[in-house]
Amino acid sequence: MMTNSVLPLAMPMAAGFLLGAVFFVGLWWTVQRGTRSRRPGLLFFSSLLVRVSMTVMGFCLVAADEWRRWLACSLGFLLARYLIQWRLRSMETAHAP
Repeated sequence: MMTNSVLPLAMPMAAGFLLGAVFFVGLWWTVQRGTRSRRPGLLFFSSLLVRVSMTVMGFCLVAADEWRRWLACSLGFLLARYLIQWRLRSMETAHAP
């Protein structure tokens, strides 16, 4: 049955989506604050370090050594990227004069 092989991959995909959402919202937040920061280099570097560390640890915990879980987690991560990018673009066009 296909249900048995797809259902266990739903959780890694959801976890990848959550990790991606946190990563890309954190990136957006960093760019917004970095332009006004007194120390933008420190802000960008520390944000990158936190976001990448969290993402790698999350992937390792969720996917372990199963390539299917890595793939599902990656797909969720990319889905989050595209949805956040779409949402931010729609917000920009709504506020454009």
